[in-house]
Amino acid sequence: MSGFNTYSLEMKNTFALVLVFVSFQFFGQVKEWTLKECVDYAVENNISIKQSLLDVELAELSKSDAVMAFLPNLNANASYNINTGANINPATNQFENQTFKSLSGGASSGINIFSGLQNWRNLQRAKLSKFASLYQLDKMKDDISLFVANAYLQILFNKEQLKVLQAQNELTGENLQRTQDLVDAGVLPEGDLLEIKATNATQLQNIIEAENNLFISRLGLAQLLQLKDYANFRIADVPEFNISDAILTNSATTIVSKAKEERNEVKIAEMNLEIAEKDLALSRGNYYPTISGFVSYNTRWSSSQLDPFTREQIAFIDQLYLFDGTAVGLRLNVPIFNGLSVRNNVGRSKVNLKRSEFQLEQAELDLEADVYQAYNDAKNAKKAYEAALITEEARKLAFEYAKERYDVGLSNAFDFNQSRTQYENAQSDVIRTKYDYIFKLKVVEFYFGIPITELNTF
Repeated sequence: MSGFNTYSLEMKNTFALVLVFVSFQFFGQVKEWTLKECVDYAVENNISIKQSLLDVELAELSKSDAVMAFLPNLNANASYNINTGANINPATNQFENQTFKSLSGGASSGINIFSGLQNWRNLQRAKLSKFASLYQLDKMKDDISLFVANAYLQILFNKEQLKVLQAQNELTGENLQRTQDLVDAGVLPEGDLLEIKATNATQLQNIIEAENNLFISRLGLAQLLQLKDYANFRIADVPEFNISDAILTNSATTIVSKAKEERNEVKIAEMNLEIAEKDLALSRGNYYPTISGFVSYNTRWSSSQLDPFTREQIAFIDQLYLFDGTAVGLRLNVPIFNGLSVRNNVGRSKVNLKRSEFQLEQAELDLEADVYQAYNDAKNAKKAYEAALITEEARKLAFEYAKERYDVGLSNAFDFNQSRTQYENAQSDVIRTKYDYIFKLKVVEFYFGIPITELNTF
């Protein structure tokens, strides 16, 4: 029995240690964000987007107001008074010079029968305003997505740049040790060792700068996402991918046409133009007369109301029945002269309509220019990337040749370092032009309506 207890105790201790180890591993892991997660989080939490969502809510409320304007209104009223001196008795409508109490109440309802189709136009305008708010919201989401993608690619660039610098410094460390051995053996002069040490120091300095650039880029994306834990923010490593330029097989004209269908800048301008047209129609509607219908019911009670035969006060309920009344009617209002306010409002609406037409035209021109610019930038970025690859390959061969000569003592450290520096610069140019090309391709795809949340399309 004691052996069993000992065994159970050992199992419990083992389980506890495993649990602590697993918990440590779980809590010690830092979340690595994918591009899609970054974009989705930014879209959900960005303050500007939240404010734009409030604009959509307000537009929905305006639409609800426009719908409710078609319904009749209904209001009730009541008043209770204590009268002293000469006052009109609400039950008899006669002046009475005595103290009495009185109560009156009623209900009324009215409906707009005709007002120059204002209610209908207000409803159409409210619908257009909601669409405009939704387009504005989508545009803001698109802009945030583009900012996030750019910041995300900047981190990838800085990570890859840091890896290249670290790999270069490892080779320098190996050369430093080899050169030290050759100097000690009297094969190479002391100056070659100093040259390698200077190169090593410069590379270490570049690594520190690259680490700082990586931190700053992570900080920038974390701030864009409005995350507070900057120090532990990390993005997921993206597997090596092949860059596809399939989007560039389309002509710039085709992409412009697609962008006009997909991009919200033009849609917003189109909605604003339609809203301006409705505003003009609403302004002109004020020239028309308005017709409204109404019905009301009123009743009253007075403490001084006496029965003429018994001279006793008439009961409260009886007075409400005796002195009630209804009214039904139509009301016509014809605008004749209002200080030219209607005409001036129509004039303002015409000016705003013309401005909206210009804004739509400008939005289309701006979008066309942006697409052509993005298209040409992507093509030029492709050429720069391809040229950088060719240069890198040439510099690599030149470096390998210089290294062979240096290893057998046919070249000095200065020439060797010159060749290595040129190769390192070529590697950096490949990384820089690569991510510049990727982002510019994504911008063109963005105009074409392809989501920007994935990098595996390359």
